[in-house]
Amino acid sequence: MVKLVIFDWDGTLYDSIDTICQSMLYAAQLAGAPDRNKEDVKNIIGLSLDKAVQVIWPELPIVERNTIIEHYKQTYVAKDQTPPNAYKGVIDTLNKLQNANIKLAVATGKSRRGLERVMELTGTQDYFIATRCADETQSKPHPLMLEELLAELKLTPDQAIMVGDTEYDLNMATNAGMKSVGVTYGAHETARLQACRPHALISNFDELLDILGL
Repeated sequence: MVKLVIFDWDGTLYDSIDTICQSMLYAAQLAGAPDRNKEDVKNIIGLSLDKAVQVIWPELPIVERNTIIEHYKQTYVAKDQTPPNAYKGVIDTLNKLQNANIKLAVATGKSRRGLERVMELTGTQDYFIATRCADETQSKPHPLMLEELLAELKLTPDQAIMVGDTEYDLNMATNAGMKSVGVTYGAHETARLQACRPHALISNFDELLDILGL
């Protein structure tokens, strides 16, 4: 029986994909980095920021990549002053899961500061019993985020399920010995998610309730 559902944030719970892409491309422009496009940025959503920038601009030395990172942080915060939109069905589903006494957690590529800021903006702090961020553990798809959450909550992989919109989320779950559910409305295409062999794919967030038998 599933006792814990762990969610990715960007592209899974909240529609922040455009803000991430615009911020990254503008940061690169400010840093004088080679041109990239929105699809290049969507490809790395879910990774830690340093790894994401390395994937997009592998040819740049670390000093120049760090300049992009600093510009991105400033740009994203400036764009992130109003609450992002939750995907359809998210809040209702979180309420129903909470009412069913299922524990909820977050495993995200965001920084701790970034996650706390957006949770405050959206008023969602009380939904999640535990969280892990990319700047305090290993980046996805390494399983350490999930292993730490399980250890903190004293649960085993078979008692939890990971929900995310990227191959990094799904592969992280596989690496942790955990089932996963992919959402098809986020950053990565359906075929890419299917290749990770998740337990299920959903196109609407509230379909998660059926998967969990609620």
